[in-house]
Amino acid sequence: MQTVLKDVDTRMATALEVLAREFASVRTGRASTALLDGVRVDYYGTPTPVSQMATVSVPDARTLTVQPWEGGQLAAIEKAILKSELGLTPVNDGKLIRLAIPPLTEERRKQLVKTVAKMAEEARVAVRNVRREANDKLKALARDRKVSEDEERRGHEQIQKTTDRYVARVDELLKKKEQEFLTF
Repeated sequence: MQTVLKDVDTRMATALEVLAREFASVRTGRASTALLDGVRVDYYGTPTPVSQMATVSVPDARTLTVQPWEGGQLAAIEKAILKSELGLTPVNDGKLIRLAIPPLTEERRKQLVKTVAKMAEEARVAVRNVRREANDKLKALARDRKVSEDEERRGHEQIQKTTDRYVARVDELLKKKEQEFLTF
């Protein structure tokens, strides 16, 4: 039973980490190196993240700079950023690429709030799926008489408390991300 409970905590924490990574990749009008995490560049035939072939920095709140370690990769990185769905236009000065982050329009803010709300709901569903699977495992253990009915009931209560805790964390992350959209 303890392994089931540990597994629940681990899998729910993973769902929360995935959500945090997805939120980091959503553009808020503020420059963040995480914006380029999903951008892959063809590097000698291998799709490689920009962060593994260049220095990505944030000189100010509305600008990102990308300085490749190999000068010959400038054009490839520029092309990959243009192809990405970030909606950013790279400015290549021969040594580095500058990305100006435009301010968000009201309409785009509302659209992004809906997008992150959808991501949060998917994370809640993932957490609930983990709960359902763990409850099924506990029922199977009780059916096979490996745990008593009291232990099964306590296990279900523990799983529900863990689920509630992670759903609350998802809600906190969502509220924080929505605030980012509204403050800019």
